[in-house]
Amino acid sequence: MPPPSRRAAVPLHSRHAPTMDDVAREAGVSRALVSLVMRERPNVSDERRRRVLDAASRLGYRPNAMARSLASRRTKTIGVILDDLRNPFFAEIAGGVEELASEAGYQLLLAAGGRSSRRERAAVGALLEHRVSGLILVSPRMPAGDIAAAASEAPLVMVGRGLRSVDVDIVLINEAHGTGLVLDHLIELGHERIAHVDGGSGAGGPQRRSAYLRGMRTHRLGRHSLVIPGDFTEEAGVKAAEELLARRELPTAIFAANDMVAAGLLGGFDRAGIDVPGDVSIVGYDNTSIAHLAHVSLTTVDQPRTEMGRLALELLLDRIDNRRPNELRLIEPSLVIRSTTAPPRVIAAPSVVAIA
Repeated sequence: MPPPSRRAAVPLHSRHAPTMDDVAREAGVSRALVSLVMRERPNVSDERRRRVLDAASRLGYRPNAMARSLASRRTKTIGVILDDLRNPFFAEIAGGVEELASEAGYQLLLAAGGRSSRRERAAVGALLEHRVSGLILVSPRMPAGDIAAAASEAPLVMVGRGLRSVDVDIVLINEAHGTGLVLDHLIELGHERIAHVDGGSGAGGPQRRSAYLRGMRTHRLGRHSLVIPGDFTEEAGVKAAEELLARRELPTAIFAANDMVAAGLLGGFDRAGIDVPGDVSIVGYDNTSIAHLAHVSLTTVDQPRTEMGRLALELLLDRIDNRRPNELRLIEPSLVIRSTTAPPRVIAAPSVVAIA
């Protein structure tokens, strides 16, 4: 074996980045050996591995991740598609994914679906072209057929939406339990006229709406049921506030589809001079950073977003390494009581004056 070359290392301002051939010349070994070391293959002696790594360090050589992926048909990247970047719920789930990805040596490629199935399909296609090791879809809106097609090309985990007969793992919140916590809390406070501003067709929206209607019937309050069509946005909350204010009588409490909707309701009622919780109580869903703000202090259902993100990636990494039956992980939510709920205001009966 010839001794390693003693030529000067390639300076940082060199016109080209150091290549595998440069490392081979610097270490005095073959290019094939450098390739074995860079791919972390076991059949290389410790002495020669150290020589190659030392040479690579001196030259500032960085292995080309895309070239390695073309050879192995697999990268150390995970594609994550979030439904709506304006909603902190999705950012907080992505934070949980990133936290574990960093520990496991994976990188994330993030994309936004923009609450559009068409944009989600385009994002999935782009991520698959980058040869991601797997996909995590958070509250996707794509049809089941498109999700099944994506799952046939890469391991896939979904968060926030369930699908039957599709080869994916799923992380779901127990929507019936979460909605039940809201109704139990409001009814214990004395509310009967409880309205619901729903999340439309977005993931979780139909389930919360159905659980609300079922729960109102269970509590013998079905005659007071009122669903205001909406979406998982602040704008939907503002529009719902306007619609409710146009009615002859406000409900005494409102269950909002998520914290964004609740924020829109709070803003709309504040501009109209409606006191929360004096005139109407409001409960959100998600327990995002919005709910924690001092001037909001929102009573809300807590979905453990970081835990959900970590769990999704745990399932995905296991799915990448092992063929196994699909898994469904159902997470139990909890209720966080803050300042937007209180007993309904009691309207005093008019006094009766006796006439002699």
